[in-house]
Amino acid sequence: MFIPLGSCGDPWEAVCAMYRYYLEELERNRDILAPVLRYEDIGRNEASGKISSLLTVEEGGVCKGELEKLGELYRMGVRMITLTWNFDNEIGHPNFDGFLRERLEEAGERLRKCTPGTEGWEQQRLAVQAARDAQAIQLDESQLNEAERKMVNDFAQKIDITDSTQVLQYGAAAQKNIAGFSENALNNVRTKDLGQVGEALSSLVVELKTFGQEEKSGIFGFFQKKKNEALALKASYDKAEVNVDKIASILEGHQVTLMKDIAMLDQMYELNTKYYKELTMYILAGKKALMKARNEDLEELRKQASASGSQEDAQKYNDYANLCSRFEKKLHDLELTRMISIQMGPQTRMIQNNDALMLEKIQSSLVNTIPLWKSQMVLALGLEHSRQATAAQSAVTNMTNDLLRKNAEMLKMGTIETAKEAERSVVDIETLQHTNQQLISTLDEVIQIQRDGAQKRKEAEAELGRIEGELRQKLMELRS
Repeated sequence: MFIPLGSCGDPWEAVCAMYRYYLEELERNRDILAPVLRYEDIGRNEASGKISSLLTVEEGGVCKGELEKLGELYRMGVRMITLTWNFDNEIGHPNFDGFLRERLEEAGERLRKCTPGTEGWEQQRLAVQAARDAQAIQLDESQLNEAERKMVNDFAQKIDITDSTQVLQYGAAAQKNIAGFSENALNNVRTKDLGQVGEALSSLVVELKTFGQEEKSGIFGFFQKKKNEALALKASYDKAEVNVDKIASILEGHQVTLMKDIAMLDQMYELNTKYYKELTMYILAGKKALMKARNEDLEELRKQASASGSQEDAQKYNDYANLCSRFEKKLHDLELTRMISIQMGPQTRMIQNNDALMLEKIQSSLVNTIPLWKSQMVLALGLEHSRQATAAQSAVTNMTNDLLRKNAEMLKMGTIETAKEAERSVVDIETLQHTNQQLISTLDEVIQIQRDGAQKRKEAEAELGRIEGELRQKLMELRS
């Protein structure tokens, strides 16, 4: 997305307008075009025969010096942005000459305020960080009840950060439970193929749509049909009913599976809540113990090392500081595990909600669609009987009328032909005229043939004489 700062007005509004147009183009060409948000997308797009679209911005000034806008561009899908183009902005300037010198001096103060390392930049960074910190949820004892606070305080007193085994195993049980919970959730997603439910529902729709469609065959009259249509309709119903009942049985099996999954997910959610609470208590107790160790024990060792100046005391201080750092890292690992537990809560509910939606859809098919189809089948058979009775009566009436019309026409034609034949002579005058014309024509042709023959014989005699003369002349030439 190219943004010319000198002529676009508000650069952020311009880039947003271009982004909307980009989305429209993606939608319009979704069969051949796909966005690229990470390296793996390129291979996936190539495998599906699509062109990869990498969204970029040419002009860092669109952010207007605000880091939030840079994050918004990333959420839009922008994966590359140039710092400058031909205009200086909050980030820098592209080139420098006599003309730009004046402009640079005018923009110096604005650039200074937004240059990394300066006071203005630091103030902006701190403001952004403060806004983020204000939105962060603080982990403290306010999330616990009175009994849980007492447990945390008692447990914090028992933590010994100098015990390497205790530090290593600290919170490991809760972490293992979270890992096992995540594995169970993953197996639940892997082993349950909701695609089979969709296929069964699609098969049900196809079976109901194709019911009653006639196969292509010839029809040679109502009374010469190869099969009775009512029987054919019943046979089609029986065949469709078998398939529908089979599909219904499959859907009922999926229904039971989904109900079990929903109950299992409820248990998993409760377990995850329990593990999340345990991790929270571990972290709070650890932080209490760490704060006490640093503020009291570590501080005492520091003062002792400073007072004595002994290498041994300095080493003890350094060792204890390292133990505090190791324990702090352990608490950080527990916080990461706790975040996984937090994320698994809504993920579990999302899976459970999807199962519930699919369960409702199956239930609707079983209690509404199939019974309604069977009721309509009864009506269809009744209508078919009525239609066939009407068709039979209509066929009889039409046949009677056709027979009467045909008999009247045959009577008329027979009577007329008989009268005409009775009035005919033995030999028609037209026949005698034709015979006489043929005889005269024959005699004329015979006379013409005789004349042509005489003429051809006369011509042949002359030709024979010419041939004989040529032969004699040739023989005379041979003697000489």
